[in-house]
Amino acid sequence: MTDLSAFSLAGKRVAVTGANTGIGQGLAVAVARAGGAVVGIGRSTMDQTAKLVEGEGASFLAVRVDLADTTASVAMLNDLMAAAPLDGLVNNAGIIRRANSVDFTEEDWDDVMKVNLKSLFFLSQAYGRACIAAERAGRIVNIASLLSFQGGIRVPSYTASKHGVVGITRLLANEWAAKGINVNAIAPGYIETNNTEALRNDPDRSKAILERIPAGRWGVADDIGDAAVFLLARASNYMHGAVIPVDGGWLAR
Repeated sequence: MTDLSAFSLAGKRVAVTGANTGIGQGLAVAVARAGGAVVGIGRSTMDQTAKLVEGEGASFLAVRVDLADTTASVAMLNDLMAAAPLDGLVNNAGIIRRANSVDFTEEDWDDVMKVNLKSLFFLSQAYGRACIAAERAGRIVNIASLLSFQGGIRVPSYTASKHGVVGITRLLANEWAAKGINVNAIAPGYIETNNTEALRNDPDRSKAILERIPAGRWGVADDIGDAAVFLLARASNYMHGAVIPVDGGWLAR
């Protein structure tokens, strides 16, 4: 018989960045369904996410900060952990800029890197430091992408940042696994979010993408949320540095 408690987050407190919509909202709700308390971190209002989380019987704390501001973000996380321990950190927040590589601007490069990679590393650093200092176990789940493995089209900074997410995930796993901190990542496929709206609204691109996905559909936020619960729960105790594609079979094609 399956020990369902191995997949429970009861009594756990988990922070999710970019929890206002899309995958981040799905992550927050999945944590709540598994019994965990949720801290949503981001610069936008998270009222809708709060209602969904509280509808699952879990608590939700919204913390507003611009994740592109590394100093402010790290100070926020340190204050959050000083108030009460965090059992998990999900680095989900991300932005995308689209343009041909010959036209891509330095501003679009830097904006994406600040949120998608720099913020992810320094929030993870702050979280790891606190866990190690307190001799507490911890969990970090980073949200990577299919473009952690592929090149993509017209998204140079996004592709570079998501390749970097996988590298940082593996590096931190190497350094922290023996200290009781599990660091893993999920690589979402084509999910119905704001970031993919332009693709879904392009009939030719959408058709080409769907024809390539063995599952025959775009993913939804819950697909990613449930995978994150597994990586945050006891069931994944011996997983370190893993990158799990949740892509409808895209990479298997």
